[in-house]
Amino acid sequence: MMSIRLLNVFSVGVLGMVLSAAFCDIFWTKKKIFAMAGGVVGILLFQGIIYSVTDLDIVKKLYPLITHIPLTVILCILNRKCVWPTISVLSAYLCCQIRRWLALLIVFIFSGTPQMQDVVELAMTLPIIALLIWLVAPAVRAMSHFPISIQCLFGLIPALYYGFDYLTQVYTDLLLQGVLAVAEFMSFVCSVAYLIFVTYISKEQQTRSKLEQNQAILNLQIEQAVREIAALRESQEKTGIYRHDMRHHMQYLSSCIENGQLKQAKGYIRKIYTETEANTVRVYCENEAANLIFSAFARRAEDSGVPMRIRAQIPQVISVPEIDLCVLLSNALENALLASGKQREKGREGVIEVFVYEKKGKLFLEISNSCGEDITFDKGIPVTNRSGHGFGVRSICAVVERYGGICSFSVQDGKFILSISI
Repeated sequence: MMSIRLLNVFSVGVLGMVLSAAFCDIFWTKKKIFAMAGGVVGILLFQGIIYSVTDLDIVKKLYPLITHIPLTVILCILNRKCVWPTISVLSAYLCCQIRRWLALLIVFIFSGTPQMQDVVELAMTLPIIALLIWLVAPAVRAMSHFPISIQCLFGLIPALYYGFDYLTQVYTDLLLQGVLAVAEFMSFVCSVAYLIFVTYISKEQQTRSKLEQNQAILNLQIEQAVREIAALRESQEKTGIYRHDMRHHMQYLSSCIENGQLKQAKGYIRKIYTETEANTVRVYCENEAANLIFSAFARRAEDSGVPMRIRAQIPQVISVPEIDLCVLLSNALENALLASGKQREKGREGVIEVFVYEKKGKLFLEISNSCGEDITFDKGIPVTNRSGHGFGVRSICAVVERYGGICSFSVQDGKFILSISI
């Protein structure tokens, strides 16, 4: 019966190595398959040599040195990583216990002998390999794409079980002695690991949901910015049409004056002036998109009674795409106009000053506006508890972060100052 036991040890070794390779996220080329097969054969031959000069108990005690460590090294070389191949080997070792436990259950039910257990384990090897590779391996491989912290958390139970199994059953017989603390150890570990895993995943999900929400808001703002630029360009085109049709306007006015229709002529002049002024885009710099945005907000500030002083030196071609420039300027000016308008409502001075220029491929922006004293900062970022607010600041930070720029918010002498370098 020793031959059956040896065959069983051989089969569980093959099962563990095959599962370790299946759990490891490796793109299997022919070269890698041959390398893995050669490694498995070499490990099995090494086991046979050790067994030929010792006995099976010594082989079991040396198993980490003659099997698990070489297997991990082979997978690390093929995967070009260290953490996940180690977790794959530990996870495969844990899964190999399924075969042993099921065999123990069948032997218990049928009151079988230890020899029967070896036979049952042998019979279960191929079906268990097939099921685990088909059902479990894809999900395990997917874990390799998660952050290292989640990978380590995933490998916590396999690692603890590996140490527990060898310390209490291979190197000692503490588990067979029935020591209560030892017997309950894995139950305790599973409970704690489960709670930690659930807590961590919950936090990760909340963070992901918040990021998705912010991204959705940013996308909406970008769409709005694109629509605003299109509307401003349309207004600019209308102004060009009015200028082109000026000859016809003059002819009509001349006709009204010749016929003594002065009142009608004055009304027509006021109408033309109002429509032309509403669609006029003021020139602050060479960049068309910046001019459109500055013109729109300057007109809104004028209607609100808020003085806005703009100094801009932006060339037509800059490193920041037009859409992102629109997001930065629109959100910053919107917040400045809102804060200054509130100061005006309280009878205080409300002023907006804009200074922006481009130098050596970098865009520098500083916008200051009048503000109150109730601004709260969290890690240098202004925050608010009011529903529907604070998204403008997040959008600004998201754009600046995407380009590796610098963004700062501060309050000095009753003025809120936003500085951006991107």
